[in-house]
Amino acid sequence: MTKKEIVKKISEEIGLTQLKTKEIVQRTLDEIIKTLVEEGRIELRNFGVFEVKRRAPRKARNPRTGDKVSVPAKNVVTFKPGKEMEELVRKMDPSKLPLEKEDGDSDFEGDGSVDPGSGTPRVSSSAGVDAKR
Repeated sequence: MTKKEIVKKISEEIGLTQLKTKEIVQRTLDEIIKTLVEEGRIELRNFGVFEVKRRAPRKARNPRTGDKVSVPAKNVVTFKPGKEMEELVRKMDPSKLPLEKEDGDSDFEGDGSVDPGSGTPRVSSSAGVDAKR
């Protein structure tokens, strides 16, 4: 669902014009962003909590070249759904949801060896034979 679809649905339900509803929705979103930037946290009861957290610097691997790269620390927004949302989502029919794609670059060792059938990295044993983890 897009913001435009949300605006249309709300405007039909409460009888406001789409223009006025769009302004209200946009101001609500702007205020959420402003609060996150100024305070780092916003709690919306029965919905969830948005929070700004600091992600530590880390080492990663460029999937194209295999080169190790440093990823600097950065601020990220996290979301923890409220209890009501969690319960409703848990009850959803899974057959109506799209399948999440598996990450094909499951190279935990950084050596490039991945079992193509399972996405499970292979590690060499002392005998030189590949073994699944």
